Amino acid sequence: MTKTEQVTPEGSESEHAIASRPDRAEKARDDMTPYEAATYFFHKSADRLELRDEMREVLGSTYRELAVQIPVRMDDGNIAVFRGYRIQHNGARGPYKGGIRYHESADLDEVRALAALMTWKNALIDVPFGGAKGGVQCDPRALSSAELERLTRRFTSMISYIIGVHRDIPAPDMGTNAQTMAWMIDAFGQKNGYTPGIVTGKPVELGGSQGREEATGRGVVMCTLEAAKRKDLQFEGARIAVQGFGNVGYWTAALASEQGASIVAVSDVGGGTYNRNGLDISKVFASLEDAESVTEFGDGDSVSNEELLELECDILIPAAIQGVIDGDNADEIKAPMVVEAANGPITPIADELLLERGLTIVPDILANTGGVTVSYFEWVQNIQEFRWEQKDVNAELQKRMSKATAEVFARSDKDTTSLREAAFDIAVSRVARADELRGYV
Repeated sequence: MTKTEQVTPEGSESEHAIASRPDRAEKARDDMTPYEAATYFFHKSADRLELRDEMREVLGSTYRELAVQIPVRMDDGNIAVFRGYRIQHNGARGPYKGGIRYHESADLDEVRALAALMTWKNALIDVPFGGAKGGVQCDPRALSSAELERLTRRFTSMISYIIGVHRDIPAPDMGTNAQTMAWMIDAFGQKNGYTPGIVTGKPVELGGSQGREEATGRGVVMCTLEAAKRKDLQFEGARIAVQGFGNVGYWTAALASEQGASIVAVSDVGGGTYNRNGLDISKVFASLEDAESVTEFGDGDSVSNEELLELECDILIPAAIQGVIDGDNADEIKAPMVVEAANGPITPIADELLLERGLTIVPDILANTGGVTVSYFEWVQNIQEFRWEQKDVNAELQKRMSKATAEVFARSDKDTTSLREAAFDIAVSRVARADELRGYV
């Protein structure tokens, strides 16, 4: 069992920081790694903001990277060794905050990218957190509940000395859920006592917040409603296609349907289902009790994930994985508005191609911040030891999503930039200011 921690020494440059410099990534392309794609938008913002070189270096690289080996006793008695990471990008505005992802693609580069995005999300929605992310390279669907529990407890133990209520607060992400957080609380608490604020997104019975489960999807819908209003797009009756039917995709589809939109297509890892007259999302969800994929839903036509992206609709919401819209299919996207519920679903080159065609892109660092916003509310409740009612959680979330969306649209109009550029400029300037005030640079 080994543990390695990589902290970039002051005055030196890490390999990935050099690789992500603007002179190495001047032109958007489809073969960028996730971290190169994430820092591409940062460096474009740094150019517009005319950041000093030393500030660009600080914000363009990670503060701490912890890589751990996770041996786990499997149900058959054998030991499998997994690789895990906890990466802290920037903590100038508060404790590090970001989810834990269990997925085969959760390697060092992907987790770096997600940690950086968390910094910008938290700054944009204006919660007092920095950015971090964690990941374990595994297929959670192939593991039993007992194996997942042993994996989670071992991983928590390995990263325990760099997390804490006022240091770094994990949360669920792809492949993890409230149960995962419950195991983390218990594993951390065995050494540190009952500490519910160590994670967010946990069960309500263990100090979780009302409304946290659906928070990301609810925030996506709130943001989409605000964006549609500003683009004179009628939301009621709007045809929406949602790629991804996990936690975020399901709640986005369900809550958008409640607001009067017509969900014409949804998909999961097995493919999608399409009905031009609209799907009953509650029935689609219920069908998964007896089916492995939404493709088996009887009241719709099967489509692939790729075909779903190219459907005729008013709003396309990619809510699955990164890089699904790229240079190869950007010209086939027909929706006039794309809302990024997933992290990085549009590659930099596709972003440019879609903007050239006049599409409205609501960026991930704005659209999917509902989860971390309600995580902030949960953290506050844990510290105060006082529970909020769901109506109060939803009201506060609406207030923050509306404010952030208004700020991004106003900045975009003022500077004549895209919504993504405006969002990054707001976020980067806030983090840079915090670093300056602390005397880091």
